[in-house]
Amino acid sequence: MLSSHQNVCSVRGDFTERVILHVDCNKFYASVECLHRPEIRDKPVAVGGSVEKRHGIILTRNEIAASFGVKTAETIFQAKQKCPDLVIVPPDFPLYTRFSGLVRNICMDYTDMVEPFGLDESWLDVTGSFLLGNGMEIAEKIRSRVREELGITVSIGVSFNKVFAKLGSDYKKPDAITEFTKENFRQKIWPLPASDLLYVGRATGKKLHNIGINTIGDIALCDPEILARHLGKMGYVLHSFANGTDTSPVVASENASAVKSISNGTTLPRNLCDTKEVALILMILSESVARRMRDQGFRCTVVSVSVRDSFLFSITKQAAVSPTDITEEIYAKVLDLFTNGYEWKNPVRALSVCVSGFESADSCFQLDLFHDEEHRQKLSRLDSAMDKLKNRYGSMCVRPASLLQDTDITDLNPYDDHHIHPVGFF
Repeated sequence: MLSSHQNVCSVRGDFTERVILHVDCNKFYASVECLHRPEIRDKPVAVGGSVEKRHGIILTRNEIAASFGVKTAETIFQAKQKCPDLVIVPPDFPLYTRFSGLVRNICMDYTDMVEPFGLDESWLDVTGSFLLGNGMEIAEKIRSRVREELGITVSIGVSFNKVFAKLGSDYKKPDAITEFTKENFRQKIWPLPASDLLYVGRATGKKLHNIGINTIGDIALCDPEILARHLGKMGYVLHSFANGTDTSPVVASENASAVKSISNGTTLPRNLCDTKEVALILMILSESVARRMRDQGFRCTVVSVSVRDSFLFSITKQAAVSPTDITEEIYAKVLDLFTNGYEWKNPVRALSVCVSGFESADSCFQLDLFHDEEHRQKLSRLDSAMDKLKNRYGSMCVRPASLLQDTDITDLNPYDDHHIHPVGFF
């Protein structure tokens, strides 16, 4: 067996067909929780948010809970109706991140071409790893090692492109390997429901159903112009996916696309009815995104705020700003956007702050004649001092005094509690 510290680089050559693996950790959060809590391993278990804070959604569940009909993304109330004995555990993202890294380390013993797709999934290009075996042999080695070394299971898809490899990892679970080849994919994949194809969600599936398209084969055989008429450019993409002609490369982690935006949002424990309460939450979210941005060495040029009301209607407002990574400036802008953009027809249920349009914090930029640059430097030094304190003593060690006014809604730590996922397929 290869050392866990030994990486084998894929040797590129003139290969007639790519070999792509998609590794999907089965019921990842729940599996890790059951591994660390032996007393609940034989019980129906789900990882979910806090009902009291209105974050009561099932994030994942184990196989026992699934046998009762418990589903991901349904409310804890709904899940408890199906399975009264369901054990709910809160998410522990630092623990999941650690296990995700351990799984990825095993994968990198077989290729350096590993592309994360969320915490619990990765694509691997093993085309050049032929000295270690063919695609199925490498998949079996990874599956066995994850089970034996980490105590959790994975399902792996093996195919000639990323889309079919992912479909393979979903095809048979848990702890299984499925291969789709150019010879068998029409027989095995085309009869599957259209919703099984990557990026066919509920809304897209409904549009396809309305024009008589119900299987992946229907998508493949449909005129792409008809699909585009109903789905826009995504129609061409799905037609390519279904026919196995997508050639998107596996992007190694170190070559992944640069971060394009940073955001934090939260659903509030109760509906907010005035701007003073909203300002407290915007202050917390602004501090978190600004700190994340400083961690990355960025300054932003665009700031936005999203608001969802009690009837689940959402609006987003954004504005350009002079390049900044200063918490106070970001907070002032999002508060201004909210104050001038939200009409208070209904109470506020959820808020989100986003920064984008990044440039390097080391790059030169035009000073603003209407800003007190000396004051900005003081704010920047204050942010730096606060970051050092929080990095050493924890994110809650120092906070604005105004947040103590209403701890029912300000007991929020998005910097530590909200996990950042890698970018999606595109």
